[in-house]
Amino acid sequence: MSRKPLDRRALFSSAAAAALLAATGVSAGPLPQRGGKLRLALSGAARSDDWTRGDGLFMQVARLGVVYEALTEVAADGTLRGELAVAWNSSTDSRIWTFDLRNGVTFHDGTSFTAYDVVHSLAALGDVRALAQASVEVTLTDPDPDFPFKLSNATNIIRPAHDAQGGIGTGLYRVRRFAAGQQLLAERVATHWKDGQAGWFDEVELVSIPSSAVRAQAVAEYLVDGADIADASVLTGLNDIAVWDGIAVARSVAMPMTLGRGVFDDLRAAQRWWGA
Repeated sequence: MSRKPLDRRALFSSAAAAALLAATGVSAGPLPQRGGKLRLALSGAARSDDWTRGDGLFMQVARLGVVYEALTEVAADGTLRGELAVAWNSSTDSRIWTFDLRNGVTFHDGTSFTAYDVVHSLAALGDVRALAQASVEVTLTDPDPDFPFKLSNATNIIRPAHDAQGGIGTGLYRVRRFAAGQQLLAERVATHWKDGQAGWFDEVELVSIPSSAVRAQAVAEYLVDGADIADASVLTGLNDIAVWDGIAVARSVAMPMTLGRGVFDDLRAAQRWWGA
């Protein structure tokens, strides 16, 4: 069966999500506020972790939610939108994809983001080549109409070609301290293309706590603002802590509506939450 070429410039409009919010009577909640520090206790860290190894929740959030960006991102309402890519389209059979890249983006070390960083970062996905400084073409072995969604995954972050392992990204937060299996402390960059849209905290701290019970206790004692937990019984009666989908979050932190998706499903909590 033949398919029409897929123009993804306006694909997955948020209009449907907005209509759903209106129909269900969900309010937007408090307006985002800039400032403060977000502290998260997370599972899955290991002393062997680095910026290219380690797939536990800790490093996934550290990479995609804090330090790096991808070509696309899944918004809080579940729609797909561009991140380091601003537009994309495919061949008729969804095998050849072309991406137009965002201009004016820099890595945390001051170097400019270009198509060559994408080529280096996504080489394992297929035949990736630069068409220009701000355009790349990806030829897949097999057709994949969901390819733009897959590019929003934490495994497909964009790293600088000149230093793929150094923890240098284009994300909202730059690394200030990283201790493998223990802690990440990151600070907000001074200016970013997402200013006014995300990155409301001045600092983000991720701490590794292997025990779910200890993570829950850390939230109960207000040592952290949020954590992934398996048993919420220790939080019973604490009305200023919200618990759902295996996540405990202090109500002093506000979050955009996720339309039933898990809070950490897209790993970007650190950049989307704000102080209430």
